[in-house]
Amino acid sequence: MSDTSFQNVTVDAKANVYFDGRVVSHTVHFGDATKKTLGLIYPGEYHFGTGAPERMEIIAGACEVVLDGTSETLKITAGNAFDVAGNSGFTITVAEGICEYICSFLPV
Repeated sequence: MSDTSFQNVTVDAKANVYFDGRVVSHTVHFGDATKKTLGLIYPGEYHFGTGAPERMEIIAGACEVVLDGTSETLKITAGNAFDVAGNSGFTITVAEGICEYICSFLPV
């Protein structure tokens, strides 16, 4: 899993708010033009679509994930990650507590 602290970055103060505030993130921009989002997911089930490929690292809490086009439920706990193909999506379920994540946008 990647480092959970970042240096020499720019952060968008305006939050990305989804599902009536049940999922909230902030975008972090790096000097090499890459970006990540850091966020919180409150209990519930949510579907996200992807443009670019993504790696979702869970840094606190836990969730269950079903990638589009599959039926397998992945149980992801803090310290683990899952990858999502570009132009795809996933359904993420948080049963209890708050799930914290870092989403990295991967090269195509």
